[in-house]
Amino acid sequence: MLAVDSGGSGVRIAVARADLDAPARTWHTPDPVATGDAGIDARAFLAQVLPAARRLLREAGAERADAACVGATGMASLGDDLRETLPAALRAELGVGRLALAADAVTAYAGALGQRPGAVVAGGTGMIAIGSDLSREGGWRRADGWGHLLGDLGGGAWLGQAGLTAALRAHDGRTGGSAALLARAEAVFGPAAGLPGKLYPRTDRPAVLASFAPEVARCAAAGDPVARRVLATAARHIAETAAAVCPRPEGQPRHERYEVALTGGLFRIGAPLLVPLRAELQQQLPYAELVEAAGGPLDGALRIAAALAADRLLLPPDPFMLSISG
Repeated sequence: MLAVDSGGSGVRIAVARADLDAPARTWHTPDPVATGDAGIDARAFLAQVLPAARRLLREAGAERADAACVGATGMASLGDDLRETLPAALRAELGVGRLALAADAVTAYAGALGQRPGAVVAGGTGMIAIGSDLSREGGWRRADGWGHLLGDLGGGAWLGQAGLTAALRAHDGRTGGSAALLARAEAVFGPAAGLPGKLYPRTDRPAVLASFAPEVARCAAAGDPVARRVLATAARHIAETAAAVCPRPEGQPRHERYEVALTGGLFRIGAPLLVPLRAELQQQLPYAELVEAAGGPLDGALRIAAALAADRLLLPPDPFMLSISG
């Protein structure tokens, strides 16, 4: 089976046996798939994925992939070209019989919780929360994931932008600025006056902004009050997003736990974000239990492909969040 995780920080591919008994063979490129007028460019996606997938299949001694799951950032809102093109293309090129096309939040959910009811907050370059009781009637509850211009509050790009804004405030001599963040911004990007020219023309602007998020965390850990306020605000945004996809206590059977998991590279920046975030989650979601994520989005794509191969997929289908063909 074949699994693909396509996001703002690149594309990852895995090929594994459907029983998941042996380690998966993997490949990664830091180059994200291009987007155009039709959304995520299916032709560009196939140009990146097919050569690597063929090589991994050969290394695994397989001629075809019986089942596949493609998880992509923007699948729900920008995935029309992928949904139209990939089923036939992957069937013709790789022999894929059953195919799941999933929003990256769904693969993050499957990687973190498997096929259990609950909610997952996926934080990377962007920010999205998704929850489900796994019933077809309940479907998926989604919050944020609207991209760095309209949302993704508390995500990596949001954090980086907030940190750079504070740096430029210090450069200008305005209140609310941070000399520590200004020093780190100039160490990473060069003189502050040249920062707009280095950011605005970039097609990968969200990823570039997100690359500054760890610097904000380092400044917060060193005691910078502005950086700490930025991370506290991010924690509040993330908890609000999580609360939006969690049912209220009166709708939850008393004997069941409602699990919430955090997944994604954003949370690897550690205590400067996680400490205020745990406090916010406890305040906004006192009826939920924060659990350790079992794996990430690529693990989730593998789990979905394995469930497809065994005809045991329990996650609810959705035209935009999780579409199944074959």
